[in-house]
Amino acid sequence: MSQYLLSTYMVEGEVPGAPGTPEEMQTFMERVIALEAEMDASGTFVFGGALHGSDAATVVRSSDGDVVMTDGPFAEAKEHIGGFYIINADDLDAALVWAGKAADATNHPIEVRPFRATGRVQA
Repeated sequence: MSQYLLSTYMVEGEVPGAPGTPEEMQTFMERVIALEAEMDASGTFVFGGALHGSDAATVVRSSDGDVVMTDGPFAEAKEHIGGFYIINADDLDAALVWAGKAADATNHPIEVRPFRATGRVQA
């Protein structure tokens, strides 16, 4: 079993899933809760979370032995990571199925990346 990162991409200034009314927000949350319950029941779910907007980000770099901190994302872009799931999946095809379900639930693009083996034990 391998672990995969499913990153949810948002457009700057948009609310996840773009729900405009309380009813749309309720429907959005019901879809996300159902997805997470399905992931949990199948043993796929490891960890997930939503992130604050890119205006809350700080980038830390090392430059000639000095640590330099700047506000904002590493690259200026309209899209940024808004949230993520770390999942267990047998292979990339299985991870892509979960990514499709996440894209459907959130109405946002999902990027899938496998974790590299680091020699450390992954839970």
